[in-house]
Amino acid sequence: MKRVFTALCALALASAVLAGCAKPANKNFILATGGTSGTYYPFGGSIANIWNTKVQGMNVTAQSTGASAENLRLISKGEAEFAIVQNDVMDYAFNGTDMFAGQKLDNLATIGTLYPEVIQIAASASSGIKTVADMTGKRVSVGDAGSGVEFNAKQILEGYGLTFDDIKKANLSFKESSDAIQNGTLDACFVTAGVPNAALQELALTAGLVLVPVDGETARAISSKYAYYTEKIIPGGTYKGNDADLTTVAVKATLAVSSKLDTKTVYELTKALFENQAELANSHAKGKELSAAYAVTGVSVPFHPGAAQYYKEIGLSVE
Repeated sequence: MKRVFTALCALALASAVLAGCAKPANKNFILATGGTSGTYYPFGGSIANIWNTKVQGMNVTAQSTGASAENLRLISKGEAEFAIVQNDVMDYAFNGTDMFAGQKLDNLATIGTLYPEVIQIAASASSGIKTVADMTGKRVSVGDAGSGVEFNAKQILEGYGLTFDDIKKANLSFKESSDAIQNGTLDACFVTAGVPNAALQELALTAGLVLVPVDGETARAISSKYAYYTEKIIPGGTYKGNDADLTTVAVKATLAVSSKLDTKTVYELTKALFENQAELANSHAKGKELSAAYAVTGVSVPFHPGAAQYYKEIGLSVE
């Protein structure tokens, strides 16, 4: 009996030692992105790959979604821990305004901004549209109903003294807008996306397009009223037939996180992201635009403490 008892004790001790030496369980997280044909999904996949290979025990899955507004709701409901979103839409969600009026989502935090999403306004040559003010009475797509693009269009039209009542509004996707301008059923469209945008590239090569600026005092007034906008130059030659630089405004693609996630995890992921920027750039073109100095700009929703810790370590202010 004594030998059996001794053997059982030895077995229990061995099991305890093995348990103590075992690898920690994987942390399984969801990174909400966008549609499979857009930028968010493949870029999110590249970010997830950096995290999974550079942070021990990390298992992040990039999930295709309906983009910004849906992503923020997924974080709020605990169905995703991270998301790529427009910073303006994140501002609406956090403060309960515009498309999130009456449904404030206060469990959101920021890791950093990633790259500019430029408001690109394209018109057909036959429309006669050269300025936003020329859109009065014209057939204009303002993006999907309830999308961030629609709110961008509303705010820019407002800057020129117009409302949706002053145009013949259509709610079309970028590809649908490009096709409609080509076949003559649409005069112009708003596109909020990285530059160049594939749908506009196709339009420029086939039917041609005119880029419409948002510049001067109007651009400054819009950026002053809505802090998430910055002025941006679309370089000449980006789209066929548009050889001169053009000024417009941009919002920023932003990496959002649940404020409930622990500081250590978010610190490790933020650090891994920026310390492996070169590898990210090799994986996706948007990775070339990532920098810590840029990431702390255009932020109106508080940083997660883990992200703030990393930025402070490298001498960046996040106040």
